[in-house]
Amino acid sequence: MTAETAYHGEMGRQFALQATGSAYNAHTDRPAMLRLAGDVSGLRVLDLGCGAGHYAAELLSLRAGQVVGVEGSETLLQAAQERLADRAVLHHHDLEEPLAFLKDQSFDLALMALVYHHINARAQLLAEVRRVLRPGGTLLVSTTHPTSDWTYFGGSYFADERVELPFGDGFALSYWRMTLEKFLGELLGAGFVLEELAEPRATQQARLVDPRRYDKTHRQPHFLAVKLRRP
Repeated sequence: MTAETAYHGEMGRQFALQATGSAYNAHTDRPAMLRLAGDVSGLRVLDLGCGAGHYAAELLSLRAGQVVGVEGSETLLQAAQERLADRAVLHHHDLEEPLAFLKDQSFDLALMALVYHHINARAQLLAEVRRVLRPGGTLLVSTTHPTSDWTYFGGSYFADERVELPFGDGFALSYWRMTLEKFLGELLGAGFVLEELAEPRATQQARLVDPRRYDKTHRQPHFLAVKLRRP
């Protein structure tokens, strides 16, 4: 995401807090993505848009061999450093720019959790991810569900536009609204092979945290998560 759309300052702090225990982030998206990751023991993992380090912490607890995080927001990167200490390698870097500091075929697993739809230069980013993944490596991507965006924003389902979703105390999340066809088409067109697609629903724990949002994820899709392989 661009410097303008990264979660800086107070917005970043509010996002880091929400991601820690919210029904959507902690109890819907994260469990689904970790399930798709499977056994990560000993793997070298690249966490793109690592935010406040929640995924990295979970992956390390599952015995990932090494986690490298990349984040464009200094606010979120600081939160990740506080959460992870020296257990992960963290880079402050704009994902709109090439990942030139990472070596070819140096990772077993890459993930982009709820970050892909923020990016303008998605084709470039996917090419870079393909470059740094070893053959047979895994890419996990989660995004907002196209029908959820259509339900919320209205208009044409086929709209290809940036939208803003109110967030926190007077902020807005800026991201690209895209169809299922476009989302999967970009990933497959970049040379990845689809292995699994999931429409995550909140875990039972979310019912204790936020019953309304728990029920909402079980009535209509909110996120979309995919597991892909680099041939």
